[in-house]
Amino acid sequence: MNFSNLTVVEHPLIKHKLTIMRNKKTGPKEFRELLKEITQLLTYEATRNLPTVNINIETPIQQTIGEMVEDKKITIVPILRAGLGMMDGILSLVPNASIGFLGIYRDPESLKPIEYYLKFPPFSENHYVFIVDPMLATGFSIRYAIKKVKEFGVKNIIVMSLLAAPEGVKNIEKDYPDVKIFTAALDEKLNDHAYIIPGLGDAGDRLFRTK
Repeated sequence: MNFSNLTVVEHPLIKHKLTIMRNKKTGPKEFRELLKEITQLLTYEATRNLPTVNINIETPIQQTIGEMVEDKKITIVPILRAGLGMMDGILSLVPNASIGFLGIYRDPESLKPIEYYLKFPPFSENHYVFIVDPMLATGFSIRYAIKKVKEFGVKNIIVMSLLAAPEGVKNIEKDYPDVKIFTAALDEKLNDHAYIIPGLGDAGDRLFRTK
């Protein structure tokens, strides 16, 4: 199945770490560490096309021109609560990025997203916003997050997830074809309860040992 806006980051280390995360015997400490590590690998690919600015520097040998990312124009928006598990992985590579928080829960009947918290930093005209959530299942929550970010005039939006279901990717691509999605794996489908198959269960519960 091909999606024009989806990049599945194929890497042996990602496959290795993801296999451990899928295992139901993996505990929350290791689960959190692995999610951070995979997020770092995803971030490397998701930031590949970030613009850079030239700066004059002096090496021990001579003056030269280097390139730097304007990471103060990057904002990470983790979807609460599971998205928090990916935040530190991105910050380890772009430590000056700002953080915006969006709290959403899924109505158990309609599966539609319901917002309960929103706090965004100021956005500049050429800001890059990374919306992160480990599970891109139905896509309703992430689609809602994209809508809220776009209301602030942001044009450069990138979604990062650990796993994605075809239904969710299709849902986002239909309404927001300009938004790029980076994920570690495109799984088979959703089950009757909108859980990703084969998936790894509820990422939030496994991160925080809740039910």
